[in-house]
Amino acid sequence: MIHLLLAVIYLSFVSLGLPDSLLGSAWPVMHADLNVPMSWAGAIAIIISAGTVVSSLQSDRLTKKLGTGRVTAISVGMTAAALLGFSISSSFWILCLWAIPYGLGAGSVDAALNNYVALHYASRHMSWLHCMWGLGAAIGPYVMGFALSGGAGWNMGYQYIGLMQIVLTVILVVSLPLWHTRKGADAGTDVEAAPPLTLSRIFRIPGAKAVMITFFCYCALEQTTILWASSYLNLHRGIPAEAAAGYAGLFFIGITTGRALSGFLTMKISDGQMVRLGQAVIAAGIAAILLPLHEYVTLAGLVLIGLGCAPIYPCVIHSTPDHFGADRSQAVIGVQMASAYVGTCLMPPLFGLIATHISASLLPVYLLVILIVMVLTHEALLRRSEVRSDQ
Repeated sequence: MIHLLLAVIYLSFVSLGLPDSLLGSAWPVMHADLNVPMSWAGAIAIIISAGTVVSSLQSDRLTKKLGTGRVTAISVGMTAAALLGFSISSSFWILCLWAIPYGLGAGSVDAALNNYVALHYASRHMSWLHCMWGLGAAIGPYVMGFALSGGAGWNMGYQYIGLMQIVLTVILVVSLPLWHTRKGADAGTDVEAAPPLTLSRIFRIPGAKAVMITFFCYCALEQTTILWASSYLNLHRGIPAEAAAGYAGLFFIGITTGRALSGFLTMKISDGQMVRLGQAVIAAGIAAILLPLHEYVTLAGLVLIGLGCAPIYPCVIHSTPDHFGADRSQAVIGVQMASAYVGTCLMPPLFGLIATHISASLLPVYLLVILIVMVLTHEALLRRSEVRSDQ
C-alpha cells in the first residue's frame, strides 16, 4: 500500500508541473486573441504567484486541520477548475479572476506534498519527484502545441490539461485511505495535531530566516536564468534569436538530468553535501558563461547551471525536518515556498531593468551575486544545525 501511495505522489508531482509552462507557451497566441499587449502576461503571472504565496503560508494550518491527502485533493481540484475556467475565458479580466484559485491551489499542494515526502521518504525520492515535476513542465507545452497546431486553439489546450487534473483529483480522492498508512501521515497524529505556528513564531525559530533567504536566492537564480538566458545569448553573444531560444532549453536538460542523477547520489551523500556540490557546479557554470570563451563553452555553462540547480531545491526541503524538527517542518516549508515565489516574482524583473538600462551582459555577474548570498545563508543554516545537534 505504501508503494501505491508513492506512485500516487509521483503522479501528483507530474501534475504539479503540467500547468506551470502553459501560460508562456500559449501567450503569443492568447494575447492576440484577447487583444491585449504582450506584457500583460505578467499581470496574470503575478496574481498566480500571489495566490501561491498566500496558500503556502497557510499550508501548516490547512494540513494540520485537513491532513495532507485532503489538502492535496482539494488543491488539485481547485487547479483543475481554474484551468477549465481558463479554457472557457474570452476576456483578459476573466483570466485574472480564474488566476486566483489557480495560485491558491498550487501553493498548498506544493508545500503539503514536499513536507510529506520530507517526513516519510528517503532523499532520493525527493530528487526523483522533482524530476517528475520537470517532466510535467516539459509535457505541458507539447499539449498546448498539439492543440494550437491542430487548430483547436489555446482554450482547448487548457481544457486538455484541466481534464487531466480532474482525473488526478478523482485518483487522489479514491486514494485518501492510503495517506493513513504511515504514522504521522494525516490529521489527528502527534505531528499534525500540534497547534499551527504563526508567522512571527516561525520567524523567531533559529535558522528560519537563513533557510528563507536560501530559498529566495535559489529560485531567483533559477528563474532569472530561465527568463533571461535566451536574451543574453542573443544580445551579448550575438547568437540569432531563433537559435538562442532553443539553446536556452539546455538549462532544462541540465536540471532534469541532474535531478535524476541526484536521486542516486543522495544514497551516498548527505543533503547538505548535495547542496554544496550543486552550488559548486553552478559557480562553474557561471564562470563558463562569464569568461570570454567560445560560445560552446557558454552553452555548456547553461547545462552546468541546470545540473547545479538540480539537487538544491529537493535537498533543502528534505533536510527541513532534520534542521527544524518534524513538528515544525510543515510551517517552515510553507514559508520556504512563499520565499521562493517572492524570489521568482522580484528578481527576474529586477534583472530586466538592469538589462534595459545598463547591459544584458551583466547576467552572469547578477547570478554570481545571488549565488554568493545563497551559499552564505545555507552555510549559516548548517552551522546552526550542527550547534543544535551538539546540544
